[in-house]
This record gives sequence, C-alpha cells and structure tokens, in this order.
Amino acid sequence: MKKPLSLIFLLVLFASCTSQKNSEEFISTTQGRYLFNDNEVIEIYFKEQKLYAKWRGRTDIELLKVNDSAFYMKELNEKILFVSRPQMHIQLAEKREHKGIKYDFRKLKNGEKTPHEYFESQQFDKALDAFKMIQQRDSLNPIISQGTLNRLGYKYIKKEDFDSALEIFKINAILYPNKSNVFDSMAEAYF
Repeated sequence: MKKPLSLIFLLVLFASCTSQKNSEEFISTTQGRYLFNDNEVIEIYFKEQKLYAKWRGRTDIELLKVNDSAFYMKELNEKILFVSRPQMHIQLAEKREHKGIKYDFRKLKNGEKTPHEYFESQQFDKALDAFKMIQQRDSLNPIISQGTLNRLGYKYIKKEDFDSALEIFKINAILYPNKSNVFDSMAEAYF
C-alpha cells in the first residue's frame, strides 16, 4: 500500500514541477497519426496547449505531461515518449512488463492510412497493396489472416453490403490463391 501511494505522490510532484506549456515546434512535430499496430492508429493533437489522443473510438483522452517529451496515457497504462530521431515516433518507456521488448509507433505520413481505412474509403487497390506489405513483413500477422478477412467479408454480407464483401473476398483470394475456402466465400457473395 505504501509503494503505490509514494508512486502517486512522485507522479503528482513530477507533474507539478514540469512546465505545462509545450513549444510551438513540439506541437507541430508531434501532432498527427501514429501506427499503433498494422491496422490501428493513435491520433495525437493539442487543444489549448494540452496534449490529447484519439484511440479505439475514444476522443479527448488527456495525456498527463511528465516532462517536455514524455506523457502518461492512463488508457494504455504507459508512459509514452515522443522521439524525433531518426524520424518522429512514439516509444513506450521501458518497464518490467515489457520484458526487454521495445515498442515504437511510427508517425504516418499525411494521407497515409491503414489497410482497413483504405478499404472503408473504397480505395481497394491501396488496401490490397497495404495488406500485401503486411503479408511480406509478417505472414502470420492476424490482421491479414485468411480467417480474419473471411469473417470480415461475411460481416458485409450480413449487412447486405455485397460490393464490399466481394472486394474483401477478392483481396483474400489474391493473398491466399491456394486456399479453396476464399473462393467458396467469394462464390457465396456473388450468389
């Protein structure tokens, strides 16, 4: 009980000693979208000199400033560090639970999207290219698994959005040309 209280006290003391204002340069370089995983984004923005995040459907997640480049994000239970070199990215501060693994979230370029964002905006060719890039980098990534994409196609069928179902099944067939199930699902969408 004593340890958590002292940790909270130190956090509050640390936060109160840190300037709450951020430089204009820091604001302009850190605002943007960061790739949390291959299909999920954390959006960082400032409102009235305070840092906020949009993540997993939540907006206005206020980040507690620890120092000029470090903030605590309660929803992640992590201290996030903004690192500008070699390119701007977010890095999670090391902690015992990470077991030596470093977590970096790269900043997306203007207009860059995740595969599902491309798909939702009906940019099917770009969605396919993004899925292919993930497959080349990590063929076991669950985001591009045949089953995941198949289930997504059936969700579209259930909503009677047959065009989207067909497009996701086409992508699945291109990614997995030797799997009969993807063609069976595509045939069902045509039917």
